[in-house]
Amino acid sequence: MDEPIIRTRDLTIRFGGHTAVDNVSLEIPSCTFCSIIGPNGAGKTTFFNLVSGQLAPSEGKIEFKGQDITRLPAYRRMRAGMGRTFQITNVFPNLTVLENVRLAVQAKAGVHYQILRHYRRYHRLVEQAQELLASVHLADKAEQLALALSHGDKRKLELALSLALEPEVLLLDEPTAGMAIEEVPAVLELLAKLKSSGKRTILLVEHKIEMVMSLSDIVVVLANGKLLAQGGPQEIINNELVQAAYLGGTG
Repeated sequence: MDEPIIRTRDLTIRFGGHTAVDNVSLEIPSCTFCSIIGPNGAGKTTFFNLVSGQLAPSEGKIEFKGQDITRLPAYRRMRAGMGRTFQITNVFPNLTVLENVRLAVQAKAGVHYQILRHYRRYHRLVEQAQELLASVHLADKAEQLALALSHGDKRKLELALSLALEPEVLLLDEPTAGMAIEEVPAVLELLAKLKSSGKRTILLVEHKIEMVMSLSDIVVVLANGKLLAQGGPQEIINNELVQAAYLGGTG
């Protein structure tokens, strides 16, 4: 059996007397779509912050592709193949949409601007950025300033920035948070397209249960920082503990 791309062992973090993530052990297979759900305060985003390196655990271990990354800083995890989006959009507002993505492509390529470097080198970077914008349905807004985008389009731009880094694992923290209802289907379509490509592992935190169940291969349920259940969408829907703690509870 292949090694899981991400494995956590007894992962725990405490803030004072509060245990936000409590001995969570997970194995996430490569190239699967795994969603993490749970009531408010269940520890979902904190767990994400531990996996991506924004927080250091109090106890436990995190492995990525069989290597211990527990103490590896976030930027080194990114270089190793992890990409992350946040609940709050993280773009350069005073640059154009195209410039935002071009800079991400340039960073991935390790190209530093030099006035004497042949212009064709930069032309290729722009072409790659344009292809990414087309993939997230923002090609027609390439010359707009990022600050002029709707909230939904900013989330699409942030997704393009993450994809520019060509991550093996993409961590999406509530990608539809704050969106108008009419903006959600476009993001759902993008996530379905990413899943169907089979090129990367996707970890999703999302409150929209219908969206989670339609996209996920695996659903992980946290409650009070603990791992409550893990399984396929139908298995989770039928789980009485999950119904009591989340689906039929406070939401």
